[in-house]
Amino acid sequence: MKKNILLFLLISVLGFAQQPALDSKINSIIQGKKATVGISVLGFENGFKYNKNGDKKLPMQSVFKFHIAVAVLDLVDQGKLSLDQKVVLNASNLLPDTWSPLRDKYPNGNAGVPLSEIIEYTVAKSDNNGCDILLKLLGGTKTVQKFMDSKGVKGFQIKYNEEDMHRNWNAQYENYSTAVSATNVLKKFYDGKLLSRKSTDYLMNVMLSTSTGMNKLIGQLPKGTPVARKTGASGKNNAGLTGAENEIAIITLPDGRHYAIAVFVSNSTETQEVNCKMISDISKSVWDYFNK
Repeated sequence: MKKNILLFLLISVLGFAQQPALDSKINSIIQGKKATVGISVLGFENGFKYNKNGDKKLPMQSVFKFHIAVAVLDLVDQGKLSLDQKVVLNASNLLPDTWSPLRDKYPNGNAGVPLSEIIEYTVAKSDNNGCDILLKLLGGTKTVQKFMDSKGVKGFQIKYNEEDMHRNWNAQYENYSTAVSATNVLKKFYDGKLLSRKSTDYLMNVMLSTSTGMNKLIGQLPKGTPVARKTGASGKNNAGLTGAENEIAIITLPDGRHYAIAVFVSNSTETQEVNCKMISDISKSVWDYFNK
């Protein structure tokens, strides 16, 4: 028992001592880039913390679909919603001109799709129509904000849905999170402080199946690494500005330890390839650090 405690303390001390090396590596990745990059890393077992611009309030874009899914599953835990209940799809909630694999699957609508399928498309495939369907079921963004506030989630704000953000470029800046808030909420989620164990396991599995952003956090990680993640991206406006290129994740290490990572690239005039490569390079640097 004493040996385990000493080993834990040694790992923790060494972890904090080596942090400048990680900082130097990350600085070399973002140096000279025309973008604001918010980064937070949180080791679950040893309490390791690394932040850069971690308290800047940056637009989440579709990262907020994680928070929305959690708020939906809270209502499932309360018995107010059910994963099996049917959601009617039609022209009113399958909007055109937006990212929606759900609409592609059901182009003519459907008499009833299980709520679980809407959640899975919204989180794992980042479906925009699915997102707004969930928000309507919840009663709007205020319900998500109230839930996150009640759980002590700081540095987070949600005001607008996907349709709003498509109409108004600036709306995305009112849906913000700090990188530190993102890793903290992932830790609360993992620890079962947001949802029941059943709902936590369910959403973890959905996030593990995410198929968007393959060139971001997981781009350079070993194949098969368990990464429960949520992506977000704004695209570019007419002035060539990227409002957000983001990803948050819980990553499982080969030895069974875990860490949360959030990388938010905001107000970037770099190409999408450069923005995503920054995220990928940062993720690989953190992975290498934890696997030393």
